[in-house]
Formats: sequence, C-alpha cells, structure tokens
Amino acid sequence: MNQFNYKTSAGVTALSAKMTDFTYKKHAHSEYAIGVTMRGIQHYHLDGHLQLSHQNGVMLFNPEQTHDGMAHDDRGLDYVMLYIEPQLLLESIGQKEIVCFSDPIVYDKKIQFRTLHLAKAILHQEDEAICSERLIELADSLFHPTTCSYQIKQDRLISKIKEVLRSHSKETFKIDDVCTEFGMSKFQFIRFFKAHTNITPYQYYLNSKIEGAKQLIEKERDIYLAVNEYHFVDLTHLNRQFKQVYGLTANEFVKNVHFL
Repeated sequence: MNQFNYKTSAGVTALSAKMTDFTYKKHAHSEYAIGVTMRGIQHYHLDGHLQLSHQNGVMLFNPEQTHDGMAHDDRGLDYVMLYIEPQLLLESIGQKEIVCFSDPIVYDKKIQFRTLHLAKAILHQEDEAICSERLIELADSLFHPTTCSYQIKQDRLISKIKEVLRSHSKETFKIDDVCTEFGMSKFQFIRFFKAHTNITPYQYYLNSKIEGAKQLIEKERDIYLAVNEYHFVDLTHLNRQFKQVYGLTANEFVKNVHFL
C-alpha cells in the first residue's frame, strides 16, 4: 500500500510517505529536500549514482539534483521529507551564496531529530511560529563544514539552459528553437544537457511544468487552472504526470493537502 501525506507551514512542505510498489520517475526539485528513512531502505539514483538510505539515514538533496526513488525490497519503506525553498533556508542561516550538501546521506542524530521535529510540527498543524523556530534549529544543524560546502555554482551555460526551459513551461516544447538559441544541433544539445544533469531537456521541461502546476494548485486550489495555464492535454494527462513525481494525482493532492 502506498500513502503520501503532504502539509505546508512557514514556507516548508512536509511529506510523510509509506511505499511498497511505487516508483518515482526521474525528476528534480527547485527546493532543498531533507528527509529521514524511518523503516526499510530508500533506493534511489542521485545524479546517476545509486544511493541506499537505511533506517535513520538523513537524505540531503541540493536544489536541481536529479533523482528517482523506490523501496529497496518488498518489505516496503516509510520516510519523512521536508521541501524548503533555497531563499528561505539560506535566509534562516544568514547566507546569500548557494550552499550545497557535500554528502547525499548522513547518519547524524541531531540532524535526524531536528528534521523529524520540524516535520512533526508541520504534519500536526502546529502554530507557524513553532515551525519557523524549528526550521532555524534544523538549519543550524545542517550547515557546518562536515555536511556542506559554500559557493558551489552550476555551470553557467547549464544554468542558462535550465532558465530557458523553465521559461517555456507554459508553452509547447520545441527543442529546435531552444537548441538554436544556444548554437547547437538538436543532438548536441540533448547530449550536452544530459551529460551535465543526468536528465534530458524534455524531461526537465516536463518536470518544470509539473512543479509549476503544483505551485499554482497550492496557491489557487484549482486543478483546471493548472491544466490550462501549463497546457496539459487534459486533467488525466496532468494527473498521470503529477503522480509520477509526487505520489498523488493532482486531484488527490488538492483534496488531501492542508495549507497553513
């Protein structure tokens, strides 16, 4: 049985998940993602490299890191995840430059406790002020020399390509137009982008559409507006793509998620 419970408070989204036979398709988030494996083994590829997070493992995802995800075996998997906008997390530690986690998985009891402490406050719909205080506590644990490095920036060309792909997320994707803008043939463009991101340009474009639709649904609580704004064929198309990334259809997401 697969269960996904999302709630949001103080600008942070918390996910409590139970998985048996569900598999996330390859995707990336614009946010930082910090999670704890509660039961089982989280099996995923991060930037093309296999990762296994065992019980009590703290999973650390930098913004835009490509990954998939599944239970390692038929015993299934329980885990908690936090999604935090980069600006919010950096503001909580008084930093302006991007900070990147050095290790994808750590076994640190303080980080584990503070991650779960914040997730519990959000999932139990505690006061927003409490959630903000717990976010600061978590940030103080996360960002120190043993877990992160400062001022690690993506290749400028890749960053520019991603920006252009995101800007087309409300339009029909025409790869010839995009690759021409960067002076590459279609095949050069696809190979170059995938070599640097482990995801194809079309997959990244589609992920941007799905993420944009999610943000619009969170703001307006209107799934049909998301279908129209992001030019999905129909609601069935949005639901199918949405579930592959978030575990729920857009319908289920808007019905079950609580926004504080």
